[in-house]
Amino acid sequence: MTPQKRLLDILSAVFLLVVLSPLILGVAIAILLQDGRPVLYVSERMKTPTEPFRLLKFRTMTNSDADSGVSGGDKSQRITPIGRFLRAKRLDELPQLFNVLKGDLSFVGPRPPLRMYVERFPELYSEVLKCRPGITGLATLVYHGHEENILGACGTREETDAAYSRRCVPQKARLDMIYARRQSVCFDLRLMFATVFRRISIHRGRARGS
Repeated sequence: MTPQKRLLDILSAVFLLVVLSPLILGVAIAILLQDGRPVLYVSERMKTPTEPFRLLKFRTMTNSDADSGVSGGDKSQRITPIGRFLRAKRLDELPQLFNVLKGDLSFVGPRPPLRMYVERFPELYSEVLKCRPGITGLATLVYHGHEENILGACGTREETDAAYSRRCVPQKARLDMIYARRQSVCFDLRLMFATVFRRISIHRGRARGS
């Protein structure tokens, strides 16, 4: 990560935490009153092929001791009403601003993978994780909706894992590597703007042409 990218991350995270603090507090209180504790969902993710960190999100599902793997149709019944709203607006990811401040995440980069997939695809993730993982990124903008449709059709944890491994991991990695080749502060700002205003189609066309 370049000093310029890190400075952009810090300034953006501090600004958003100040501006969005009433919203963050309001979401936390709403989850606490409606669904109880814990308010946050903490998941191990990988910053590098060998270095894990604790990813923060607002909790959107009922608690389960057997929770593991990516979210698919097999977990849909566990999503709470407020959690469904938070996911649709991506408000569940607001606590990741603290991950950005800590240096675990950047604003823009590949989404941080679970350890199981890094260990399953070591050569692939050794390339993908040369970039600091991010809250958003080219793969998130272009492929997130398609990934949700693929995984939403899965009825068991095994089906979700197989579909994610076979159909999602390679496609997302391809887009992450396109981002790595084009990475710059200007490109990061464009992707951040695209995330806020959902200008996905612009970047989908460019990604295919890269």
